[in-house]
Amino acid sequence: MTVDARVRLPMERRPATSTVKPIEYTEDYDRVLATDRSRFRSKEELVNDMENAGIAKAIVHAEYEHGDFADELNLAVAQFVSSQPLLFWGVGTVSLAEAQPMRIVRQAETIKQSGLIGINIQPAFFGLAIDDARLFPLFSTASDLGLVVSIHTGINYTRHKPMDLERPEMLDRVACNFPDLRLVACHAAWPWVDTLCAVMRRHRNVYADFGGLAPRYIGENGTGWATLRRLMDGPLSEQILFATDWPVFPMDRAVREWEAIGLKPETLRNLMEKNSSRLYFEGKNE
Repeated sequence: MTVDARVRLPMERRPATSTVKPIEYTEDYDRVLATDRSRFRSKEELVNDMENAGIAKAIVHAEYEHGDFADELNLAVAQFVSSQPLLFWGVGTVSLAEAQPMRIVRQAETIKQSGLIGINIQPAFFGLAIDDARLFPLFSTASDLGLVVSIHTGINYTRHKPMDLERPEMLDRVACNFPDLRLVACHAAWPWVDTLCAVMRRHRNVYADFGGLAPRYIGENGTGWATLRRLMDGPLSEQILFATDWPVFPMDRAVREWEAIGLKPETLRNLMEKNSSRLYFEGKNE
């Protein structure tokens, strides 16, 4: 049962006000990732893509990069996943535009009550570091509620906020303070991959997903992935998650490229199914 650990809510299901972004949020994503051609794919296309790629379940994230749309997105994701609960699980989000800790805590509690299984945050897009003190009440609440927290790490292409706000050593500080909190480093923190590997070795509750990335580069020399590629076949085998960030990266291509880079069979099973099922299914039943 292949699980895609992170897909985006189809644009047609998002609150209309959240779909319009300032050009500084989109122009370089469109240039680097060609998101202008993929952005408006529908739920029907998502289901078809899953079927064609052999993906049995997708975890739909309430992901956003600007404004204050968390409450509306959480409702939209909850409604979306409840329509086909065998196919989709949902991950909510919180308001970071002003980062008011008690509001964020209340949103986390509502996320749990609505049946969602985690929280996605992208602090750097709002000028916040991963380990900003204003996020600590969120981490504490998520830990208490059994919610997985997924955090954007590594490079982004907005250019108006510094990307060093997303360095993985900040994730280490969060894990040290919240040892029971399950954390996912979205995009696996490239170009700081070696540091992320050290963080994951220290903390068994820190995972990495590879959404929006071409898996073939992880298997190639000189791309910055060598340490993680080696360790995912060994001590990090149970901390890696298959993800596409659909519609950013094609599901069928992601599956083909992961199958082609020579991972051990057990590593590939962990990546494609077992780790996500264990991480999120256990959280769903707490």
